[in-house]
Order: sequence, then structure tokens, then C-alpha cells
Amino acid sequence: MATIGFIGLGVMGRPMAVNLIAAGHQVVGAARSAATLERAAAAGIPVADSVAETIAGADVVITMLPDSPDVEHVALGPGGILENIAADAVYIDMSTISPDVARAVARRFVGAGHPALDAPVSGGEAGAIEGVLSIMIGGDAGTIEAQRGVLEAMGSTITHVGPTGAGQVVKAANQLVVAAHLQALAEAVTFLESQGADVETALAAISRGLGGSTVIDRKSAAVLAGEFGPGFRVDLHDKDLRIVEHAAATSGTTLPVTSLIADFMHSLVADGHGRLDHSALVLRSRELNRAASS
Repeated sequence: MATIGFIGLGVMGRPMAVNLIAAGHQVVGAARSAATLERAAAAGIPVADSVAETIAGADVVITMLPDSPDVEHVALGPGGILENIAADAVYIDMSTISPDVARAVARRFVGAGHPALDAPVSGGEAGAIEGVLSIMIGGDAGTIEAQRGVLEAMGSTITHVGPTGAGQVVKAANQLVVAAHLQALAEAVTFLESQGADVETALAAISRGLGGSTVIDRKSAAVLAGEFGPGFRVDLHDKDLRIVEHAAATSGTTLPVTSLIADFMHSLVADGHGRLDHSALVLRSRELNRAASS
């Protein structure tokens, strides 16, 4: 069992920390907002007031933060993890950030004698709660094996995808695929509605054929009910698609379908829908069709 400092106790981080505790690990958590800390404490997670207190004596330090600048600040900034991490402790960043930033952060930790992994996750809030996340890991294979007990408390699929930064590259590809599935679901719902079909029955049939997907299984009920409370927010998926776009542009890769869906996601944020679940792409699809028919 490990002693773990866990920084970032939001929608994803909180259930991940809860599952680590349930597996027998000793966890202390930290978050930036008082409300998040209150929810974490109510969920049974011991919390601390600072990074230094959170990671004091920890064997493993985990971050689950919104974006690249957050990870850079918490990991490398004044009073941050690198200044306070215990000797020989391992740093695992499970956020979804730029591959370049992941590599730069890992270099600083490895250079200071601390094994570092980039280990972003997929599965959304439901996967985090159920402890069945898919974890895509870049870094040293030996470090991954040494931390397998920690990782398996949060995920059912632990995959070493390559060297440092590779976890973030694969997660970017994952977010590309998820966005495409969400847009396909949005357009299927809009098409079925336009044809007067029973949408719920139709999606159930589709889900059992080649067109089935985890997106349909997890998102259809909420879409049909018009409930867009976030399992994964639009603004975070928008951030992820910007990572894809930047990496693709840097390598000269053309992703026409991804670019179009990214524009839809960007527009949802611009219209004030960033806090909704990313399945709210169906709202944009419906709006486009209303505009076309008016």
C-alpha cells in the first residue's frame, strides 16, 4: 500500500481518490477551491491546505488538473510539488495536457531523481466512480510496473503506450475519437427526430450493431432527457481538441473531420455552454437544423 498525495479533487479526481482509499492506500488530497475541498472531505478524503502538507512523506504524488498551465504551476511553481516532494517519490500526472508540456515537466522531475509518468485517463465521471478508467501511460516501463497497484485502484485498463509524452499523444487521439462519436450521436438524434422515428428505440437498435459505441451507451439517456449536467465538460473537451489541433499543425497533419467538430465545440464554449456535458453537441446540431429550416 502506498502513501499518496493527490492534487485535484474535481469531478474526476474525487472518485479516483476515493477508490485509492477503498483499495487500502493512504491518501491526502488538495484542491484550489473551498467548495471542492468540502465535497472531498464529505466523500471521506483527508484534505490538506497546501501542496507541501498534501505530499509530505508521500511515496507517490498524483495530479489531476484541468490544463497545461495548472500542471506547470502546481508541479514546478513556487511552493509546488518539485520543491516539496520526498526523496525517491514518484510523480504521476493524470491530467490531460499538451504532450510537449508533459515531456518538459517529466524532464524536470527525472532530472531531480524522481520517476515521472504521464498517465491521462478516459472513461468520464462514470468510469472514475466505477474504477474502470482506461489509463494511457507514457514513461518508464519499470516505474509503471512498480505503481501498478496504485493504477489498478483507479482503472481496469492500464496500457504503456510509449516514452514520456506518449500518454498525452494517445489521450489526444482518444479525445478526437470521442468527439467524433459524440457528433455522430448528435447528428443521428437530429436525423431520427426529423424523420419522426422513436429515437430511444432506434438508438437501442443501433447500439447493438456495428454503429454501437460506449458514447451511445453512456450518453443516450441523458441526451434524450435533455440533461446536460457534466460528466465531462464542453470547455475541457474544447481544450483537448485544441491540443489535437496544435499537435497536428506542428506535424503538418490534416484532420478535416476533427477540425469541423472542434469548430462546433469551440462555438458551444463561445455561446456560454462550456459548463455543460460534451454531449451538448446535440444542441448545436438541432440549432443548425432549425436555422436551415427557418
